[in-house]
Amino acid sequence: MDAVAMVTASTPAQGEKDARLGLRATIREDAEAALARDPSADSVSDITRFSAGYRIVRAYRIQHWLYERGHRSLALWLATRSRIRYGAEIHPAAQIGRRFTIDHGVGVVIGGTAVIGDDCLMYHGATLGMTGKHGGKRHPTLGNNVLVGAGSILLGTITVGDGARVGAGSVVVDDVPPHTTVVGNPARVVRTRECPLFDDVVCVTDDSGKSWLVEK
Repeated sequence: MDAVAMVTASTPAQGEKDARLGLRATIREDAEAALARDPSADSVSDITRFSAGYRIVRAYRIQHWLYERGHRSLALWLATRSRIRYGAEIHPAAQIGRRFTIDHGVGVVIGGTAVIGDDCLMYHGATLGMTGKHGGKRHPTLGNNVLVGAGSILLGTITVGDGARVGAGSVVVDDVPPHTTVVGNPARVVRTRECPLFDDVVCVTDDSGKSWLVEK
């Protein structure tokens, strides 16, 4: 019996049953999103059997489900096992939206107060970490449709806006505006603004002042 089946095997009250069916649906969406982003996979079955990134996300979904229902020690124990098995660490308390994908997965770290929106993609070695040891909110918040490149480090209570892209190896300690790209250490912004002439085109201006049009 797989882990999802174990979670859904008992006979809960209707509200709990609906929540468990929702867990299955969320995990299925993750698999479909991973398939859409992986040209080497031919089917959802390929993703569920062979994708380490998907397996990391699936493990997190189960651990988060348990954590939210008061099974904190079990969730943290399972998270420790996942870290040993996959070489990646997602705290069960992290809030992650729908259709989340991790490509490759090794070295990913997502802290306990991190918040990630829908349709986000993270590559291997990316970190959503904290600065200092203060309580409360400590980790980054990502909007929807955010891409976090390989080896990038995002620290503290920063916000990364919808549609933003963080280039590989970047170190980000300040907010990232929506629909912009940041690169480098420290990260700098490639500015993006809506073109006033077309609804489906944006004008991108880099730090040198060079501009060009790209389709949304």
